[in-house]
Amino acid sequence: CRDMNGKLHEFDSRWRSDACYDCSCTREGIGCCASFKTPTGYNKKKCVRIFNKDTCTYKVVKKDNHSEECSVYKWVG
Repeated sequence: CRDMNGKLHEFDSRWRSDACYDCSCTREGIGCCASFKTPTGYNKKKCVRIFNKDTCTYKVVKKDNHSEECSVYKWVG
């Protein structure tokens, strides 16, 4: 299987992409799904979500103070 970056992967192999997707290769092709949950239920007027590619996680913080986290009541993924 050849991934989006042109790298070859053996059949029955698994890997995590640079974009934090868990992928696998079978004789039928490549399948990928998000390895992270996305916050969707939070105060969008006061808060912003920030993605950390090193940990493949989102953090929701106040727009005017990124050191203060916001409550999240709904995640998708």
